[in-house]
Amino acid sequence: MIRTTFKAVAAEEGGSETLARSFYSILFTDYPGVRDFFPAAMDAQRDRLVHAISYALDRLEEPDKLLPFLAQLGRDHRKYGVQPAHYVAVANSLKSAIRGCVGDEMWTDEVAAAWDEGLANISGAMIGAADKETSPAAWTATVVECREVLRNLSIVRVQLEHPMEYAAGQYVSVQVPSRPRMWRYLSPANPANSNGEIEFHIRSVLGGWVSPAIVSHTTVGDQWLLGAPLGGLGVPRNTKRKMLMIGCGTGIAPLRAQIMAMAQRRVNPKVHLFVGGHHPCDLYDLQVLSQLAVANKWLTVTPVTEHEENPWWYYDSGEPQVELPGLEPRMTGQIGKVVAAFGPWADRDVQIVGSPSMVQTTKFRLMAAGTQAKSIRHDPLF
Repeated sequence: MIRTTFKAVAAEEGGSETLARSFYSILFTDYPGVRDFFPAAMDAQRDRLVHAISYALDRLEEPDKLLPFLAQLGRDHRKYGVQPAHYVAVANSLKSAIRGCVGDEMWTDEVAAAWDEGLANISGAMIGAADKETSPAAWTATVVECREVLRNLSIVRVQLEHPMEYAAGQYVSVQVPSRPRMWRYLSPANPANSNGEIEFHIRSVLGGWVSPAIVSHTTVGDQWLLGAPLGGLGVPRNTKRKMLMIGCGTGIAPLRAQIMAMAQRRVNPKVHLFVGGHHPCDLYDLQVLSQLAVANKWLTVTPVTEHEENPWWYYDSGEPQVELPGLEPRMTGQIGKVVAAFGPWADRDVQIVGSPSMVQTTKFRLMAAGTQAKSIRHDPLF
């Protein structure tokens, strides 16, 4: 019933945007004190709201997937200083917005009661997880290195004030000084460690608010804030089930972190990693991946690019290329098509990391080739 009313709104042309705008308008009008939790520019926040609601509603009958997701959100929301009263404000505003979108004819007493119950369960799971958590609400991190890899891609290393426990493959929300209240998700490219050192790979997104600021303006000594770890990717405990990893661009970061974590174990399954990019220069981390493959015989790394040559703007220093003995020969083509051509990968656990369009396209190609949907994992696409 909850899902039906939400999808009725989303199915209308511009329905999702109307719902998001209505929700925030009601929230900020009826509860003006919460406005300070949000950034001045709300475009990305509105999109994220609708996607998060849709993700949760699609998993109402899958508590084993929904509850961990809500618990992570609850722990992460501590960074805002959110209190139980704020969850009530959000629930009331969301119900009013949906009712305004669907009309009184569809918004029956039964529907209202279903939304009350559903939102109470969601907020209860988030509040409960937040109350039980003993780690910091947010971590302060100092930038100790910022290295430009491409004109639109930087590698940033930070030193945490207190070490953070996270599973290799998870991601964290990050706030930088030049973009207050604009939290963005970044994936550590290394496993958690007692030194509290984290490496991030950041590509500047055209038209974005935060990533261009990070790539262009980050300097050593900057103070960042990091939220609690999120995400369901991680090294499976089954050391016998082979793995297929597919990452594009900076999507290689959480996969690399997992491979580094696995390298610390005695026994590992075979792992085939496909790392993709538009051009050869986009495969910026091949030297590290080659070293990992040489040191760990269970790892196979295949580079894939859509184009044979680099773009016109890429500057080639003319220096001899470093030998990368751990890599398979580079292949050319769309990464999903290339990977699917190898077969159904029926004996593999599959992880896909990249842009939403890349993840969806690759997933559909693998399923068409015979890969079971239950064997494919990726983080929420928002």
